Amino acid sequence: MATDYLRRGLLAGLAGGLVHGAYVAFVGNNLIAVAEGFEQGHSHGGAAVSEATTTAVSIGAGVLWGVLFGILVFGVGYYLLEPLLPGGEGTRSYLLGAAGFVTASGAPWLVLPPVAPGVEQSLPTGTRTAWYVGMMALGALACGGAVLAYRRLADRRRAVALAGAAVPFALLAVPVALAPANPLHGHVPAALATTFRAVVVAGQLILWGALAASHAWLVGRTDEAPRLDADRAERSAHHAG
Repeated sequence: MATDYLRRGLLAGLAGGLVHGAYVAFVGNNLIAVAEGFEQGHSHGGAAVSEATTTAVSIGAGVLWGVLFGILVFGVGYYLLEPLLPGGEGTRSYLLGAAGFVTASGAPWLVLPPVAPGVEQSLPTGTRTAWYVGMMALGALACGGAVLAYRRLADRRRAVALAGAAVPFALLAVPVALAPANPLHGHVPAALATTFRAVVVAGQLILWGALAASHAWLVGRTDEAPRLDADRAERSAHHAG
Protein backbone atom coordinates (compact mmCIF):
# COMPACT_ATOMS: atom_id res chain seq x y z
CA MET A 1 0.00 0.00 0.00
CA ALA A 2 2.89 2.39 0.69
CA THR A 3 3.80 2.22 -3.02
CA ASP A 4 0.42 3.76 -3.84
CA TYR A 5 1.28 6.76 -1.68
CA LEU A 6 4.69 7.12 -3.33
CA ARG A 7 3.14 6.86 -6.78
CA ARG A 8 0.60 9.57 -6.00
CA GLY A 9 3.36 11.75 -4.57
CA LEU A 10 5.44 11.26 -7.71
CA LEU A 11 2.54 12.13 -10.03
CA ALA A 12 1.60 15.16 -7.94
CA GLY A 13 5.25 16.24 -8.02
CA LEU A 14 5.40 15.97 -11.81
CA ALA A 15 2.26 18.07 -12.23
CA GLY A 16 3.17 20.66 -9.61
CA GLY A 17 6.77 20.88 -10.76
CA LEU A 18 5.75 21.41 -14.37
CA VAL A 19 3.43 24.28 -13.39
CA HIS A 20 6.11 25.87 -11.20
CA GLY A 21 8.82 25.42 -13.82
CA ALA A 22 6.66 27.10 -16.46
CA TYR A 23 6.00 30.01 -14.08
CA VAL A 24 9.72 30.49 -13.46
CA ALA A 25 10.55 30.17 -17.16
CA PHE A 26 8.00 32.68 -18.43
CA VAL A 27 7.70 35.06 -15.46
CA GLY A 28 10.64 34.75 -13.09
CA ASN A 29 13.44 34.59 -15.67
CA ASN A 30 12.42 37.86 -17.33
CA LEU A 31 12.47 39.67 -14.00
CA ILE A 32 15.86 38.17 -13.13
CA ALA A 33 17.26 39.44 -16.44
CA VAL A 34 16.01 42.95 -15.70
CA ALA A 35 17.52 42.90 -12.20
CA GLU A 36 20.87 41.66 -13.50
CA GLY A 37 20.79 44.38 -16.16
CA PHE A 38 20.57 47.04 -13.47
CA GLU A 39 23.48 45.51 -11.60
CA GLN A 40 25.80 45.13 -14.58
CA GLY A 41 24.74 48.34 -16.29
CA HIS A 42 23.59 46.84 -19.59
CA SER A 43 20.64 45.00 -21.07
CA HIS A 44 20.51 41.19 -21.06
CA GLY A 45 19.14 40.57 -24.53
CA GLY A 46 20.04 36.96 -25.27
CA ALA A 47 19.88 34.93 -28.44
CA ALA A 48 16.85 32.79 -29.17
CA VAL A 49 18.81 29.58 -28.53
CA SER A 50 20.00 30.87 -25.17
CA GLU A 51 16.48 31.83 -24.17
CA ALA A 52 15.17 28.43 -25.25
CA THR A 53 17.87 26.70 -23.24
CA THR A 54 17.14 28.82 -20.18
CA THR A 55 13.44 28.03 -20.49
CA ALA A 56 14.11 24.31 -20.79
CA VAL A 57 16.45 24.34 -17.80
CA SER A 58 13.93 26.28 -15.69
CA ILE A 59 11.11 23.88 -16.49
CA GLY A 60 13.36 20.88 -15.91
CA ALA A 61 14.52 22.25 -12.56
CA GLY A 62 10.92 22.95 -11.58
CA VAL A 63 9.95 19.38 -12.37
CA LEU A 64 12.88 18.01 -10.36
CA TRP A 65 11.94 20.13 -7.32
CA GLY A 66 8.32 19.13 -7.73
CA VAL A 67 9.18 15.44 -7.85
CA LEU A 68 11.42 15.77 -4.79
CA PHE A 69 8.76 17.54 -2.73
CA GLY A 70 6.04 15.31 -4.13
CA ILE A 71 7.75 12.09 -3.06
CA LEU A 72 9.01 13.34 0.31
CA VAL A 73 6.02 15.42 1.42
CA PHE A 74 3.02 13.97 -0.42
CA GLY A 75 4.35 10.43 -0.64
CA VAL A 76 6.27 9.59 2.53
CA GLY A 77 4.91 12.50 4.59
CA TYR A 78 1.27 11.88 3.69
CA TYR A 79 1.61 8.16 4.41
CA LEU A 80 3.01 8.82 7.87
CA LEU A 81 0.88 11.82 8.85
CA GLU A 82 -2.47 11.14 7.19
CA PRO A 83 -4.11 9.59 10.30
CA LEU A 84 -3.10 12.66 12.33
CA LEU A 85 -4.28 15.35 9.90
CA PRO A 86 -7.78 16.77 10.46
CA GLY A 87 -10.40 17.13 7.75
CA GLY A 88 -11.32 15.11 4.71
CA GLU A 89 -9.11 13.80 1.93
CA GLY A 90 -8.80 17.04 0.00
CA THR A 91 -8.33 19.07 3.17
CA ARG A 92 -5.44 16.87 4.27
CA SER A 93 -3.65 17.43 0.97
CA TYR A 94 -4.00 21.19 1.21
CA LEU A 95 -2.96 21.22 4.88
CA LEU A 96 0.18 19.30 3.97
CA GLY A 97 0.83 21.70 1.10
CA ALA A 98 0.47 24.67 3.44
CA ALA A 99 2.82 23.03 5.93
CA GLY A 100 5.35 22.43 3.16
CA PHE A 101 5.25 26.09 2.13
CA VAL A 102 5.60 27.33 5.72
CA THR A 103 8.48 24.96 6.46
CA ALA A 104 10.48 25.32 3.25
CA SER A 105 9.90 28.99 2.55
CA GLY A 106 7.38 30.89 4.63
CA ALA A 107 9.00 30.72 8.06
CA PRO A 108 12.60 31.29 6.84
CA TRP A 109 11.46 34.24 4.75
CA LEU A 110 10.21 35.99 7.89
CA VAL A 111 13.90 36.50 8.72
CA LEU A 112 15.55 36.28 5.29
CA PRO A 113 13.12 37.27 2.54
CA PRO A 114 14.08 36.65 -1.11
CA VAL A 115 16.47 39.18 -2.61
CA ALA A 116 16.89 40.10 -6.26
CA PRO A 117 20.09 39.25 -8.18
CA GLY A 118 22.72 41.93 -7.65
CA VAL A 119 21.52 42.81 -4.14
CA GLU A 120 24.19 42.24 -1.50
CA GLN A 121 23.31 41.09 2.01
CA SER A 122 25.21 42.23 5.11
CA LEU A 123 25.04 38.99 7.09
CA PRO A 124 27.70 36.34 6.30
CA THR A 125 26.62 33.29 4.33
CA GLY A 126 27.13 30.98 7.31
CA THR A 127 24.94 33.11 9.54
CA ARG A 128 22.19 33.30 6.93
CA THR A 129 22.31 29.54 6.38
CA ALA A 130 22.06 28.84 10.11
CA TRP A 131 19.08 31.15 10.50
CA TYR A 132 17.37 29.75 7.41
CA VAL A 133 17.71 26.15 8.57
CA GLY A 134 16.70 27.09 12.10
CA MET A 135 13.56 28.85 10.88
CA MET A 136 12.72 25.83 8.72
CA ALA A 137 12.84 23.67 11.84
CA LEU A 138 10.71 26.15 13.78
CA GLY A 139 8.26 26.35 10.90
CA ALA A 140 7.86 22.57 10.92
CA LEU A 141 7.37 22.60 14.69
CA ALA A 142 4.76 25.34 14.35
CA CYS A 143 2.85 23.26 11.79
CA GLY A 144 2.98 20.20 14.03
CA GLY A 145 1.94 22.25 17.04
CA ALA A 146 -0.99 23.70 15.12
CA VAL A 147 -2.28 20.23 14.23
CA LEU A 148 -1.93 19.00 17.80
CA ALA A 149 -3.67 22.09 19.18
CA TYR A 150 -6.53 21.73 16.71
CA ARG A 151 -7.00 18.07 17.54
CA ARG A 152 -6.94 18.81 21.26
CA LEU A 153 -9.60 21.50 20.88
CA ALA A 154 -11.62 19.79 18.14
CA ASP A 155 -14.48 18.96 20.51
CA ARG A 156 -15.03 22.65 21.25
CA ARG A 157 -16.29 25.43 19.00
CA ARG A 158 -14.55 25.58 15.64
CA ALA A 159 -13.43 29.15 16.27
CA VAL A 160 -11.70 28.06 19.49
CA ALA A 161 -9.93 25.19 17.73
CA LEU A 162 -8.74 27.47 14.92
CA ALA A 163 -7.53 30.08 17.42
CA GLY A 164 -5.57 27.40 19.26
CA ALA A 165 -4.03 26.22 15.98
CA ALA A 166 -2.93 29.78 15.21
CA VAL A 167 -0.93 30.17 18.44
CA PRO A 168 2.16 28.17 17.31
CA PHE A 169 2.40 30.34 14.20
CA ALA A 170 2.13 33.51 16.27
CA LEU A 171 5.07 32.30 18.37
CA LEU A 172 7.28 32.52 15.27
CA ALA A 173 7.34 36.25 15.97
CA VAL A 174 9.78 35.58 18.84
CA PRO A 175 12.75 34.34 16.72
CA VAL A 176 11.92 36.97 14.11
CA ALA A 177 12.30 39.68 16.74
CA LEU A 178 15.60 38.17 17.91
CA ALA A 179 17.08 37.77 14.41
CA PRO A 180 20.01 40.04 13.50
CA ALA A 181 19.50 42.86 11.04
CA ASN A 182 20.47 42.17 7.44
CA PRO A 183 20.76 45.48 5.55
CA LEU A 184 20.73 45.16 1.76
CA HIS A 185 22.93 46.99 -0.72
CA GLY A 186 22.89 47.18 -4.51
CA HIS A 187 21.89 49.09 -7.62
CA VAL A 188 18.53 47.39 -8.10
CA PRO A 189 15.65 49.87 -7.61
CA ALA A 190 13.52 49.29 -4.52
CA ALA A 191 10.36 48.83 -6.59
CA LEU A 192 12.02 46.12 -8.71
CA ALA A 193 13.40 44.39 -5.62
CA THR A 194 9.91 44.36 -4.09
CA THR A 195 8.41 43.01 -7.31
CA PHE A 196 11.04 40.28 -7.47
CA ARG A 197 10.26 39.26 -3.90
CA ALA A 198 6.56 39.10 -4.67
CA VAL A 199 7.19 36.98 -7.78
CA VAL A 200 9.33 34.51 -5.82
CA VAL A 201 6.73 34.22 -3.06
CA ALA A 202 3.99 33.73 -5.65
CA GLY A 203 6.09 31.05 -7.33
CA GLN A 204 6.36 29.04 -4.13
CA LEU A 205 2.64 29.43 -3.46
CA ILE A 206 1.95 28.20 -6.98
CA LEU A 207 4.30 25.24 -6.49
CA TRP A 208 2.78 24.06 -3.21
CA GLY A 209 -0.75 24.87 -4.36
CA ALA A 210 -0.32 22.85 -7.55
CA LEU A 211 1.23 19.98 -5.60
CA ALA A 212 -1.64 19.96 -3.13
CA ALA A 213 -4.33 20.28 -5.80
CA SER A 214 -2.84 17.48 -7.90
CA HIS A 215 -2.49 15.24 -4.86
CA ALA A 216 -6.04 15.96 -3.67
CA TRP A 217 -7.36 15.00 -7.10
CA LEU A 218 -5.36 11.78 -7.13
CA VAL A 219 -6.44 10.82 -3.62
CA GLY A 220 -10.08 11.57 -4.44
CA ARG A 221 -10.26 9.26 -7.43
CA THR A 222 -13.19 6.92 -6.92
CA ASP A 223 -11.36 3.78 -8.06
CA GLU A 224 -8.84 4.14 -5.21
CA ALA A 225 -11.24 5.24 -2.47
CA PRO A 226 -12.06 1.77 -1.04
CA ARG A 227 -8.41 0.77 -0.68
CA LEU A 228 -7.52 4.14 0.85
CA ASP A 229 -10.36 3.93 3.36
CA ALA A 230 -9.32 0.44 4.46
CA ASP A 231 -5.66 1.37 4.83
CA ARG A 232 -6.49 4.62 6.64
CA ALA A 233 -8.75 2.80 9.10
CA GLU A 234 -6.03 0.27 9.86
CA ARG A 235 -3.36 2.91 10.47
CA SER A 236 -5.73 5.12 12.48
CA ALA A 237 -6.46 2.16 14.77
CA HIS A 238 -2.69 1.61 15.14
CA HIS A 239 -2.14 5.25 16.16
CA ALA A 240 -5.07 5.11 18.59
CA GLY A 241 -3.66 1.98 20.17
